[in-house]
Amino acid sequence: MEPCRSLALLAGSLGLIAILVALSTDFWFMAMGPTSSSHSGLWPKGNHDLVVLIAGYIHVTQTFSILAALLGLVSVGLLVLSCIPSLSAPGRGPLFSSITAFAAALSVMVAMVVYTSERWSQPGHPQIQTFFSWSFYLGWVSVPLFLSAGGLSLGAHCSGPRPGYDTL
Repeated sequence: MEPCRSLALLAGSLGLIAILVALSTDFWFMAMGPTSSSHSGLWPKGNHDLVVLIAGYIHVTQTFSILAALLGLVSVGLLVLSCIPSLSAPGRGPLFSSITAFAAALSVMVAMVVYTSERWSQPGHPQIQTFFSWSFYLGWVSVPLFLSAGGLSLGAHCSGPRPGYDTL
C-alpha cells in the first residue's frame, strides 16, 4: 500500500505543479513572422476593452484549468492526510483522493481539448507560422499525471486493510 500511495502522491504533486505552471505562464501559443514573434497565454494583457472581448474558448479553458488545479490540490491534500492515521478516516483517504484525481484529469482534458480544437481551427496567415508552445504541452502532461495519481490512489485503497478487520 505504501509504494502506491507514495507514487500517487508524487504523480499528483507533479500534475498539480504542471497545471499551475501552465496556468500562470503566457506561452500557450506562439506566432513567428518574417520580422518578429509573439506569444500568448490564457490571461491576455492590455486595455480593458481587449479583456472584455476574450473569446469564449479562453474562458472555458481558464475555468476548467482552475477547477483541475483545485481538484488536484484536494487530491494531494487527501493523500498527505491519509499518511497521518490520526487525521484521516481509516482507508477512505486514498479512495477520495482517487476520485478527485480522476475529476482533475477530466477537467484538464476538457480544458485542453477545447483550447486545442479552437486554436487548431483558426485560419492561418501565409507569412506567419503559428504553433503551440511549452505551457500548452505542460497542460497536456498534467492529464496522464492526474490519471496516474488516481489509479495509484485506487490501488492504495484496494490493497489497504479494511476497517473493522484485524490484519495478521
